[in-house]
Amino acid sequence: MISGPVGLWTRYKEKHPNIAQFLVFFMLSNGITVLQLVLMPAFKKMFEQTLLIDTSFQILRLGQNFDESPYYVFDYASGAISASGGGGLAYFLAVQITIGIAQVINFFAQRSITFKSGGNVWKAAFWYLIAYLLITIGAAAAQGFYKAPIYDLFMNTWGMGSVGETTADLITMIINSAISFWIFFPILKIIFKQK
Repeated sequence: MISGPVGLWTRYKEKHPNIAQFLVFFMLSNGITVLQLVLMPAFKKMFEQTLLIDTSFQILRLGQNFDESPYYVFDYASGAISASGGGGLAYFLAVQITIGIAQVINFFAQRSITFKSGGNVWKAAFWYLIAYLLITIGAAAAQGFYKAPIYDLFMNTWGMGSVGETTADLITMIINSAISFWIFFPILKIIFKQK
């Protein structure tokens, strides 16, 4: 019989396999979110030095905002956020590259550590990619409701300027990660079936 923390965890896992699996998923997801919080500002800073910041990226129009301006699922108007722009293609790429890197790591970590899946990796990767794309589009659509007010609150209402912008970046990334977290867990239980 194994003693100490490892033994305690082993016994807990045997008694409560689903809760233990969720806890491992939770810990890995939080670690990957921390990675995103480090990478995204670095990519954002890098891309802001390019002309991509002045290139609008506004696609998938769905009706109108409350102020009757067009509502886009991916709404990154040209110009720096600090100058009332949307960050342009630079911000979009910073977010999506960060999320992409995180999801590749998440796929392999969750598959081998959390779910200990021995199924076909290519089939799992295909379904993971489909889920990732749908969740990304859904999370981007939801961002239209909270992104602008968060940036406005920190940058303008509270007058925090560039610190407010960075804070708003982190908060929107955390919200996006939380949306993904709650949707991905049940999907991964299906994708990563144990043999």
